[in-house]
Amino acid sequence: MSIAKTYTPADVEAKWYTRWQEQGFFKAKPNPRKPAYSVVIPPPNVTGVLHMGHMLNNTIQDVLVRRARMQGKEACWVPGTDHASIATEAKVVALLKEKGIDKRDLTREEFLAHAWEWKEKYGGIILEQLKKLGASCDWDRTRFTMEPELTDAVLRVFVDLYQKGQIYRGIRMVNWDPQSRTAISDEEVIAKDTQAKMYYLRYPVVGQEGQFLTVATSRPETIMADVAVAVNPNDERYKHLHSQQVSIPLLGREVPIILDEYVAIDFGTGALKVTPAHDLNDYELGVKHNLPVIDILNDDGSLNEKAVLYVGQDRFAARKQIAKDLQAAGLLDKIEDYASVLQTSERTGAVIEPRLSMQWFCKMDQMAAKALAVVENDEIKLHPPKFKNMYRVWMENVRDWCISRQLWWGQRIPAYYLPDGSFVVALSENEALEAAREKTGNLDLQISDLRQEEDVLDTWFSSWLWPISVFDGFKDPDNPDINYFYPTDDLVTAPEILFFWVARMIMAGLEYRKEVPFRNVYLTGIVRDDQGRKMSKQLGNSPDPLDLIAQYGADGVRTGMLFSSPAGNDLLFDIRLVEQGRNFTNKLWNAFRLTQGWEVNQELPFVNEKAVEWFGAKLQSAQTELDEHFAKFRMSDALMTVYKLVWDDFCSVYLEMIKPAYQAPIDPETLRQTTAYLETLLKLMHPFMPFITEEIWHELAERGEKEYVCVAAWPKPQPLANAADILSRMDKALEIVAGVRNVRNQKGIGPNKPLTLAAKTEEAVLLRDYDGVIRKLAALSDISFVEAAPAGAVSFVLGTGEFFIPLEGHIDLGAERERLTREIEYARGFLESVMKKLSNEKFVQNAKPDVLERERQKQADAEGKITALEQSLAAL
Repeated sequence: MSIAKTYTPADVEAKWYTRWQEQGFFKAKPNPRKPAYSVVIPPPNVTGVLHMGHMLNNTIQDVLVRRARMQGKEACWVPGTDHASIATEAKVVALLKEKGIDKRDLTREEFLAHAWEWKEKYGGIILEQLKKLGASCDWDRTRFTMEPELTDAVLRVFVDLYQKGQIYRGIRMVNWDPQSRTAISDEEVIAKDTQAKMYYLRYPVVGQEGQFLTVATSRPETIMADVAVAVNPNDERYKHLHSQQVSIPLLGREVPIILDEYVAIDFGTGALKVTPAHDLNDYELGVKHNLPVIDILNDDGSLNEKAVLYVGQDRFAARKQIAKDLQAAGLLDKIEDYASVLQTSERTGAVIEPRLSMQWFCKMDQMAAKALAVVENDEIKLHPPKFKNMYRVWMENVRDWCISRQLWWGQRIPAYYLPDGSFVVALSENEALEAAREKTGNLDLQISDLRQEEDVLDTWFSSWLWPISVFDGFKDPDNPDINYFYPTDDLVTAPEILFFWVARMIMAGLEYRKEVPFRNVYLTGIVRDDQGRKMSKQLGNSPDPLDLIAQYGADGVRTGMLFSSPAGNDLLFDIRLVEQGRNFTNKLWNAFRLTQGWEVNQELPFVNEKAVEWFGAKLQSAQTELDEHFAKFRMSDALMTVYKLVWDDFCSVYLEMIKPAYQAPIDPETLRQTTAYLETLLKLMHPFMPFITEEIWHELAERGEKEYVCVAAWPKPQPLANAADILSRMDKALEIVAGVRNVRNQKGIGPNKPLTLAAKTEEAVLLRDYDGVIRKLAALSDISFVEAAPAGAVSFVLGTGEFFIPLEGHIDLGAERERLTREIEYARGFLESVMKKLSNEKFVQNAKPDVLERERQKQADAEGKITALEQSLAAL
């Protein structure tokens, strides 16, 4: 058999992925004869391309799915993409701008035509890239959150929750993104530490010439929206100003001084400007004191006519200008720098404006309580469990969800406004018309009299239904797919969307299926660079995953990502990890080539029984350990178990034990057992390294068209009654080998130069049983038993046994004596200096305990070293 000298991933990966798909191995359908295993992909944004976070997340999912498939389960991995309303609309708006087209010049239908055209052209890129990684998704099940069936599910849920009183419309303070011109939820706001400025403004006291009330603010551009200044009624400094008024600097409009204990006496100046339209706390103060609301900002963050001053200017440009004007007018007391937290939009990076707005909301309290309970009682397990605390805090402090977005790309809210300003909620125009006629009693109403809500629903309002909607659980709540594959088994996602998405899916599952949507949530870490920064295109610190795959192979990249990625902890990406993954594939390939290059002599007896027996025990032990790691979702540990088993135990030890001499044949039983072991290793490695394992699997033997390692049975440990004894005895034998090799290294004796070993030990039976292994690995020509140390030998001790290696003829004994004598003299000198310290009473009394302990350890080490050196010198 001709086997390529080197493994070339590019020649292998496309071949096997195509064959797996042709064989239909990734397809899943309800099968009552098999247990179900299902995973839904966290749908990447339709705007996205593969990045390092996707690589980690989808590698973990694929490992779990491939293993489940090999375990005989009906493994179903549902892929798909999210319409990502804000991100996609921003992308399309930018592309149209490049063509000289302004969104505001288009009708809604014209814009959506451009958006759908963009989605069809670019929306599937990331899913195609996942195939390069080896993702074994059931591609026939690919879903999109805005496809008709899933949109229908979203609208049905909206109508249902509205009818249950869970959805309402009202004016609330929301997070406004001036760049995308839409409200966003609290969870879509990213807090960033920054250095800001605090402006101390002088508000003239009405009727008191030359008297001012100084107010500190970080946003002087909003003073035109002030409706009051608040002070604490217990603040002695301002008792004389109770019931007075101040005028707004530059503007001159008079506003009252109000009293409220909410104002902190010891913060700032103790006086607070009240701007209900542009601050949540101010809004609540305004409601409490029945104050008016003046909104001075346009959708894009510029100042409107209500501001009177700086109309049309951007909010930050206005801030700079008003500071100058206040200074010129003598109304700016001072400006101070201070550390602040900037609230920014997750999608656009724009600074958020708190803004009063008419929006649609979904009540969260009841659903959140149920969703918290199933995590608290471990009906849903979080891995690692440390995230339960974070989850609990979120769920116990949940606020109503702002579900409306001022966009065109997304599911349009199914609310219809009547000519009198009231509205009805219905699935379609016809149902809306019927409801409107019933509500008003006006049978002459026509569809043209109704106006549908312009806003669309938050992206998460579709993805929270994902585990149900991908199996058409809303279209047909009793269909075979939903009954068989739901609840899904494992969800792999990032901690930052634990509330965004995970918690809401739990709410939806309990609301609409009366059961949890998944049983385990594996929370990955963030992939960071060597400086600890999150990898991103913007920072330019992230390699292109496809370039990594082209250079190192998909298997190398997959294992490189998993080598150091414990659940919930961030992964500091290091290209050396991927190189290590690539080296692992090469190691496996070379081991395969080595075993297949041996000639077999059918007449030879089975001489490697101990080695074969040992690796069998080692394999069973590793399989048990591996299954335990999978059960506890320790993915990195699972990979390292396989890695050490293959690299250390199989390649570095076992193959060296059984390898025949150069150009000599091997006995048939050893090769048969070794090939069987290799096949088992390929099965254990397949979930992590699917491509090279499939290639070697088919190279090992002629396989039928359905015989693929991809669907081979997952190995079950077959416990050996005396496995512990087998492993213990071989460990002792390998310690002897390590002792001999250590002597070779110390004395500069080459690994192939035969030595003899004399043993003074009670383990004579062990030495005889493992004679062949020890001789071969340690390159020994003879092993004998003695009662005393042979002349001219060095020794090492293992347990109660002492082992001697005669060195005459291998080294210059005279030179060795001189070397040992010099080392003894040096060690004695070092010991003497340590003893001087320890005999100094002042030092002993004043030294810290850990310092004293270190000195005593130095003494013990030096004494031990001198004894060993003197014994070696005596032996010579």
